[in-house]
Amino acid sequence: MFLHEDIYDKFIEKFKEKAASMKVTDGFDPTCELGPLVDKLQFDRVMGFIETGKKEGATVETGGTQVGTEGYFVSPTLFTGLNDNMTVAREEIFGPVVCALKFKTEEEVILRANDTPYGLGAAVHTKDIRLAARMVNAIESGTVWVNCYNVFMDQLPFGGYKQSGIGREMGEYALREYTQIKTVISSIIDGV
Repeated sequence: MFLHEDIYDKFIEKFKEKAASMKVTDGFDPTCELGPLVDKLQFDRVMGFIETGKKEGATVETGGTQVGTEGYFVSPTLFTGLNDNMTVAREEIFGPVVCALKFKTEEEVILRANDTPYGLGAAVHTKDIRLAARMVNAIESGTVWVNCYNVFMDQLPFGGYKQSGIGREMGEYALREYTQIKTVISSIIDGV
């Protein structure tokens, strides 16, 4: 998560408040805000990333622990004090882990956001629609949400760029995954 330096500190405080108040519980509980990870393998992977982040010098502002003693629940985790080359800032973690990095300029954040082998999804939050349009065009990602996140519609294709996947799910583009294209070239000869 890249945050402009003008809002960084205030955003971090609000994020920590929200993370600390989230209800982490069984995904079937109607009051659940954050459910478990899918299995022990993913739980161990996420906890391993958290430990790596700490060892590399990132600061855990909140979370970073298992919730309860049963199941695969991880508390919402926020890292600060990192750089772009740290493992937790470069990998797709697929767990409740956020890395907050400061930026100064639009050009800088575009370069940094694209300096990754991944590109599944991105989001831009701004009041400036022209800035949003420039960012959407510049970010190398299969989906870019503007002023929202994780919104899906069956009619819209979903998939990543770079090492985040080939092909698309959902929408008309997904049908191509179930077809085989054949080209036929024929010369028509009179009398044959």
